[in-house]
Amino acid sequence: MSTPKKDLRGGRPIWADMPRTIVKHRSRLAHEKCDVAVIGAGISGALAALALAERGHDVVIVDRSEPCRGSTLASTAMIQFELDTPLIELADKKGAALAARAYRRSFAAVQALGELITRHGIKCAWKARNALYLAGNEHGWRALQDEADYRLRIGLPSTFLGGPELASTYGIQRTGAIISEGAAEVNPVQLATGCLRAAQRLGARLYSPHEVTRVDPHTRGVDLHTAHGHVVSARRAVFTTGYTLLPGLPRDKFEMVSTWAIATKPLAAEAFWPGRCLIWEAADPYLYMRATWDNRILAGGEDSKLSSPERRDEATPAKAQRLLAKVQKLLPGRRLTLDYAWAGAFADSPTGLPYLAPAPDLPHCFAVLGCGGNGITFSVIAAEVVRGWVEGKIDPDAKLFQ
Repeated sequence: MSTPKKDLRGGRPIWADMPRTIVKHRSRLAHEKCDVAVIGAGISGALAALALAERGHDVVIVDRSEPCRGSTLASTAMIQFELDTPLIELADKKGAALAARAYRRSFAAVQALGELITRHGIKCAWKARNALYLAGNEHGWRALQDEADYRLRIGLPSTFLGGPELASTYGIQRTGAIISEGAAEVNPVQLATGCLRAAQRLGARLYSPHEVTRVDPHTRGVDLHTAHGHVVSARRAVFTTGYTLLPGLPRDKFEMVSTWAIATKPLAAEAFWPGRCLIWEAADPYLYMRATWDNRILAGGEDSKLSSPERRDEATPAKAQRLLAKVQKLLPGRRLTLDYAWAGAFADSPTGLPYLAPAPDLPHCFAVLGCGGNGITFSVIAAEVVRGWVEGKIDPDAKLFQ
């Protein structure tokens, strides 16, 4: 039982040319025994492995590809508590109490990630930021004003800005926006490799390339058989396979989406907007953007239900030009030159929430399926939920992600 291979990205992401994006791993695997096996060495697997290793669990990580070279490499790494589904809309779908828990848990996850990075001294260009959510064709200024009020009522630091205040403060012409505290930016590959290195220092072993082709649960745990004929025996197994869905999981709950991203050549420091906040908009197709540590503008969006990797990659040049034109329109007066362009795939769910639950029909196995645009924030939550599951505890928010 192996997960189907998927081409999750195309083009050349900016992170591919950054330092500290390679992590040492073992290529020779004979037979391993451990407390927990983590299948997948992207950001979700790295955070889960580190969370478990910190608690003294013996962890083995396996990946069929080189670590951190799947969806993690395609991420634009805007770390936010805000979900793709607005709080008001999520309350209609899940109920007010669960929606509030989801948003508060996401807010706490961003803070927890910053603390984790500090605790382990991970060099990954982490920087706390505010986030600016612009009115667009899906939600106008009145909807954003209601959203900001709702967030404040549940204790989240969000403030509505009218059009004139938005223009005078940020130089952006929209009818309104929400400015929120509690966001951040990061280099996603440096973060993932840094977490893997930290887990290794605590005793975790990382093997690559080794594909798990069969899963045999038994009374004492689970045996994971690899394509090379080797076996990893574990008490528990965690599948952090991201947007590659496991056989047997509810595929009808997810929809594969293609997305595109660009990075400009470096700009003068004074070319950036106040506070270098993360910027995104309530529009379809939407635009989002952030600054990088080396003074580039990184932007993404133009999402499409295009599922063919070949057609997705063929569309990259045109999508990149459209993204650049949108950034130029939103931030006039700046001379922007395209430097990087790439494409990626992610799985979307009706609520924008991920699937974090024991795998159906696979005892001792847990599935972490990152969905929507908040992948890294959800990966932090997933690591916390997984740690509780391994230790026989029920996470108070488990129902949100099932």
